[in-house]
Amino acid sequence: MDKLITAKMADAVFTKDGLITTVVQDVSTHEVLMVAYMNRATLVQTIETGTMTYWSRSRKCVWIKGQTSGQFQRVRSIRLDCDGDALLFEVKQEGSGACHTGARTCFHRKLEA
Repeated sequence: MDKLITAKMADAVFTKDGLITTVVQDVSTHEVLMVAYMNRATLVQTIETGTMTYWSRSRKCVWIKGQTSGQFQRVRSIRLDCDGDALLFEVKQEGSGACHTGARTCFHRKLEA
């Protein structure tokens, strides 16, 4: 594995299932687009390709965002939280939205008090 990739991953803490929570934010608007999960392999693939690649817990397979929908997410920056157990990616969202429902963000439903 490339030394740069290894260095970027060094402090990342994965769950016993081998996953890490991944928050995805629009680089221009700072809007949270979605939350997903990565394993070590998809994190490496994301860093190498610059295209967001996740681990689908429901399908139990690699999921390249946009491969079937055309709604790609291109990495602009990567941050690790203080505990090392969550990643924040700033991305350029291509296409109309990030959500599988067609919405711009997966957080389009507001809960009223």
